[in-house]
Amino acid sequence: MMNCIIVDDEPLARDILIEFTAKVPFLEMKASCQNGYEALEILQKEKIDLVFLDIQMPDMNGIQLYESLNYRPLVIFTTAYSNYAVTGFDLDAVDYLVKPFAFQRFLKAVNKAYHQLEKQETQASDTPRGFMFIKDGTKIIKVAYEDILYIEGMKDYVKIILKDKFVMPLTTMNSMMEKLPKGRFVRIHRSYIVSLSSIDSIEKNRVTIAGKKLPVGNLYKSQLMNALGKT
Repeated sequence: MMNCIIVDDEPLARDILIEFTAKVPFLEMKASCQNGYEALEILQKEKIDLVFLDIQMPDMNGIQLYESLNYRPLVIFTTAYSNYAVTGFDLDAVDYLVKPFAFQRFLKAVNKAYHQLEKQETQASDTPRGFMFIKDGTKIIKVAYEDILYIEGMKDYVKIILKDKFVMPLTTMNSMMEKLPKGRFVRIHRSYIVSLSSIDSIEKNRVTIAGKKLPVGNLYKSQLMNALGKT
């Protein structure tokens, strides 16, 4: 479901958009505003996914309204003047509807908005948190990725060396690599995973982290160089 608002100073234009919006199952109209000031009040109070925004309005036009927003929802500009189209797309508008437009053209625009929002939400869910939870004995401990210096494999356990302590969860090195965010950690040896940001220096087949020299295995050297962008 996409929350949307309509912003247009023309009553007939608002009525048409209200009618069209009601026909689309995934749209939920939160407000119909006759000027930019009414829209600002709604946008400050509620999370709006999509704005149907007229450009030519008195006092504050649609472009001025959109540029004033700190958080910018998806926008479909609606106007009787096609010369605004380039400006609309410069502002990363989803689409630009020239009045009068038919329902099929409206539907094409909102489908584009729906897929764009879906893509944004997928990307957001794929973004790793800045921490993970680790079971250490009988306790579950929150471990921030930025606090990890390196991880050492120890048979059935791994030893996670943090900036001020260590934890020893019952897990494997392969499982740890799957949990860690890609691009921030690299395996340098069958027994060691290191935080790239914690590496102080690399010399021959050794990596130094917080004064500790760790071996780089021959099978993992290329992985380390790739992670460092030194291919």
